[in-house]
Amino acid sequence: MTTANPVFERIQAEIEAHPVMLFMKGTAMFPQCGFSARVVQILSHLDVPFHTANVLEDPELRDGIKQFSNWPTIPQLYVKGEFVGGSDIVTEMFQSGELSTLFKEKGIPHQEPA
Repeated sequence: MTTANPVFERIQAEIEAHPVMLFMKGTAMFPQCGFSARVVQILSHLDVPFHTANVLEDPELRDGIKQFSNWPTIPQLYVKGEFVGGSDIVTEMFQSGELSTLFKEKGIPHQEPA
């Protein structure tokens, strides 16, 4: 028998409600770590509309998101319900152009890098 995990349910609801969802330390206006700041910078540079959840305000969320994705670090980016990765992966995808391609494939409005 599986017991419902309220944190997982909350995470799933956030991911489903927001096409681009970033679980991060701090907020988009005031990131609390360099890795979170980098992902916010990349998303902002691409002019992607995104929603954030501050894991520092909620220890259950901070632990829960790591278990939910089976990924040990924060930030974590989800696009259309799909886990993309953390700061290093998002940075590599941005530099290679894969991130723009992903947004295009998923129908996410964004600015093509010049």
